[in-house]
Amino acid sequence: MREIIFDTETTGLDSSADRIIEIGAVELENRFITGRNYHVYINPDGREVHPEALAVHGISNEQLADKPKFAQIVQDWFDFTEGATLIAHNASFDAGFFNAEFARLGFPPIDPERVVDSLALARRRHPMGPNSLDALCKRYGIDNSMREKHGALLDSELLAEVYIELVGGKQARLSLDVDQADGYSGGNGAGEAAARAVRPRPNPLPSRLAADEISAHAELVARLGDKALWLAQTQKGD
Repeated sequence: MREIIFDTETTGLDSSADRIIEIGAVELENRFITGRNYHVYINPDGREVHPEALAVHGISNEQLADKPKFAQIVQDWFDFTEGATLIAHNASFDAGFFNAEFARLGFPPIDPERVVDSLALARRRHPMGPNSLDALCKRYGIDNSMREKHGALLDSELLAEVYIELVGGKQARLSLDVDQADGYSGGNGAGEAAARAVRPRPNPLPSRLAADEISAHAELVARLGDKALWLAQTQKGD
């Protein structure tokens, strides 16, 4: 299974008029980062970078003057992403800009079935949020200290690690490691039984709940009253 984590930086927020000025992408194979990336800066073909956008990503008009235009890089993008699922955080924004660029060149839009929104995944898994890229990096212990400004490749690299956590990729890898250590070869013998055995952890996993989430939960339980089922279950656990 091949997936491409991608991000864009743009001259502004209006996909009908603004342009893509940076694309970054990271390749995953079976939820493993392969080390194969795509990164390019793009000349916005006469469109000026909006001051508010400049404050976010720091990419100036002068930096883009000698860069290729979108028409010059589009085939490279098609080649890199061919056959892959496309994953972005708030994917409708990035896909919308790509579709606008494609339309200017006479190409069809991206098939929506091919796109996964990692923000939607995060909201389902963590409905109380926050679910920004920075917040998810903090939740999963991913170092984002280099992210002083937004950058398409750096943000794609961070999102790749976040996405693997969101879909349980690391747990799947641990399962594979156990299978190999026990000599499991896919049969129904002792190796399979050992691989499936539940083994106690030597040390409990640290909580992934942030302090504000724990506090919010405690306040919610307090408002439920003394007869709340949650309190009864908690007391049983004690």
